[in-house]
Amino acid sequence: MIRNIFIDLDDTILDFHKAERTALSATLEHLGIPPCENTLKRYSEINRECWKKLETGEYTRYEVLHKRFELLFSEMGIRVSEAEAQREYEYRLSLEHPFMEGGRELLEALFGKYRLYIASNGTAVVQDRRIKDADLEKYFDGIFISQRLGFDKPKKEFFDRAFEKIADFKKEETVILGDSLTSDILGGINAGIKTCYFNPKARKNDTGITPDYEISKLSDFLSHIKEL
Repeated sequence: MIRNIFIDLDDTILDFHKAERTALSATLEHLGIPPCENTLKRYSEINRECWKKLETGEYTRYEVLHKRFELLFSEMGIRVSEAEAQREYEYRLSLEHPFMEGGRELLEALFGKYRLYIASNGTAVVQDRRIKDADLEKYFDGIFISQRLGFDKPKKEFFDRAFEKIADFKKEETVILGDSLTSDILGGINAGIKTCYFNPKARKNDTGITPDYEISKLSDFLSHIKEL
């Protein structure tokens, strides 16, 4: 029987793609750069690759936060301070907390029946405000952010640190729900807990990482959780 549910925040409960687009558009306008579609798309690609390098240990968090803008501006052939871009973007992103379809409803359905925990690799100061403004704190028994734990998903140490903080914890009573195979699902496998992959866009899995369950809608998690 499942008692503990670890839930990724971005693109699982909150729509990070939408938040990123809004925050980046405002940041580029602040810097005097037109937020055209190609620029927004290219930043998203670069950002995703930078975070993957954090997961594998190739980049530090500082490098991720600054390299993404450095690489974007270099490709565009413009000279803009990546530090200023990062500061502005971080502030703008902290203001954005749109929900994924079914995100709030899932939390309402799970609340009070299970012990819920946020598991996020996001920047602490950004996630703190988004969690507060989205009124998420009331649902969760714990909020685990990698920057504070000292380790990033998918490292086993991220989960070890989190597990230590949970009373009467048992791995066999625990599952993680998330949208990233390389962060959430691999992290869950490394930690020895059950995994549920949220894949709303039906992306092909060619990673070699196999989740215990896969869902395309958050509401489907409710039926799977009863089987675990």
